[in-house]
Amino acid sequence: MKPLGGPQRVHLMDELRGALILYVVIYHLLYDLAVLFPVGIPWMFSPWMNRCRDILTGGLILISGISCNYSRNNLRRGLRTFALGLGLTVATGLIMPGQLIIFGILHFFGAMMMLYGLCQPALERIPAPVGAVGCGGLFFLTWPVYGGYLMLFGQRIYLPDFLYRQPLLFPLGFSCPGIFSADYYPLMPWGFLFLAGAFLGRYVKAGVLPELCYRRHLPVLGWLGRHTMAIYLIHQPVIFGVLTLLFAAGA
Repeated sequence: MKPLGGPQRVHLMDELRGALILYVVIYHLLYDLAVLFPVGIPWMFSPWMNRCRDILTGGLILISGISCNYSRNNLRRGLRTFALGLGLTVATGLIMPGQLIIFGILHFFGAMMMLYGLCQPALERIPAPVGAVGCGGLFFLTWPVYGGYLMLFGQRIYLPDFLYRQPLLFPLGFSCPGIFSADYYPLMPWGFLFLAGAFLGRYVKAGVLPELCYRRHLPVLGWLGRHTMAIYLIHQPVIFGVLTLLFAAGA
């Protein structure tokens, strides 16, 4: 979620990221109202809402993969992001154990940044079109892995049960009895979308996008897009605190 840099700033990318972080804030406001406070939102976890969440969060993941092409040190950036994720695990465990986050979006971003940093020399040998298409295919193949199978050409390929009894495999996407994460973005399938973005990012960095991508359109969204990490870290405590005060005052 680091702002894009380089000789040609892709302002449209910043603005898209700004719009997506706004969605995150709104989603978590609705989530808190539906789960933590006595407000009924019957459509909050409906299939269409879940699909909307996946598409918009997928946009953030794709952009984060693109951004790897602009980072001077993805390994260091990943370590810092993963450490923030661990801090979130500790905070939720102490304050809201019922909403414990074991492997959420920050853990995911940190792990993928580190993985990309470690594998970058090998990944750079793969042609961008091959890498992007291949990772896109693997994303759809592994999309249902949490449910116990892969999907290949419309056919289910069921995975061995023992994979779903190993707590250490939970970050990979294998569900495990007794383990739950309130925010959960495993490496499969989302890691392949991240890597697809990293391959596509070569074209973005090369400056071959249409000229409109390099112009400012909505500066406010651009500013939000350049500060997504700070917004992500502070928005949930602010929302929770404000709602707590409002409901206490109305009690």
